[in-house]
Amino acid sequence: MALVFALAAVLPAGATDLVIAMPNWPSGQAAANILKVGIAKKFGLEAEIQPLGTLNAFVGLDGGKVDIQPEVWRPNFDELIKKYVTEKSTVTLSPRGVAAWQGLCATPEAAKTIKSVSDLADAAKTKILDTDDDGLGEMWIGAPTWLSTGIERVRANSYGYGANLTLVEVEEDVAMAAVDAAVATGRPMVFYCYAPHHVFELHKLVRLEEPPHDDAKWKIVPARDPLWISKSSATTAWDATEFRIAYATAFGKKHPDIARFLDHVDFSQEEVTKMSYALEVERQLPIDYATKWVEANATRIDGWAKQ
Repeated sequence: MALVFALAAVLPAGATDLVIAMPNWPSGQAAANILKVGIAKKFGLEAEIQPLGTLNAFVGLDGGKVDIQPEVWRPNFDELIKKYVTEKSTVTLSPRGVAAWQGLCATPEAAKTIKSVSDLADAAKTKILDTDDDGLGEMWIGAPTWLSTGIERVRANSYGYGANLTLVEVEEDVAMAAVDAAVATGRPMVFYCYAPHHVFELHKLVRLEEPPHDDAKWKIVPARDPLWISKSSATTAWDATEFRIAYATAFGKKHPDIARFLDHVDFSQEEVTKMSYALEVERQLPIDYATKWVEANATRIDGWAKQ
């Protein structure tokens, strides 16, 4: 579910034993807190949770100010992985990943007219998405801090539908409330979507058709370039997606027992969906959900620690 540039500064750990970066999407928030509670229970170390975007989290992992990042999405952050994991070896990725996907979805009413990304380039069809009568349809493409949001803007420009749609960037909880309202009222809506995610438990959404991923047609300039969006192009679907836990290599060497624990964390897609549902729909606090999750999965937590 993936992200870029949270502006929060990376702060030192202070009185705590380690720092866990927390993304601003629900499954990442739940996972960060599950790791916090699980590590405290099994190893007696207290973790500080810091809300951080993935870029700042990697900078912190590299510089020793962050120890763990619970969800690193690929291919979204392959550039960071290349730099910090492959080249500098200051960050380690867990060998276990959670399979995911990302793309564009339509509510049932919208899917009657818009079935593929090519339909989005047809202004006669996208006018059904116009909610403010300005002649342009609206489409949510992600939260302002997500790297995927910039890539969705690239895709809109490359496919051509950016010209007749207003591309909306707002936080995910606001967008999901809009999806709920659109389905409830029968209003057509198209938006960026990813899975695992609770929204598919709530609504029968339709994923828009688009050409299969082709590396030759997917040219994303590294986001460190201030003009990366205008220099990039992407006219196919996203590549196969997954996310993994990352931790500082130095932290892993200092705490090999915790590194082994992190390497064996094996969340399923169903569990990740439940995390998202608990936080976004049931409005559970991440730490409360995590505490109950660890209690309910005590034997499994023990297994992660013993392997």
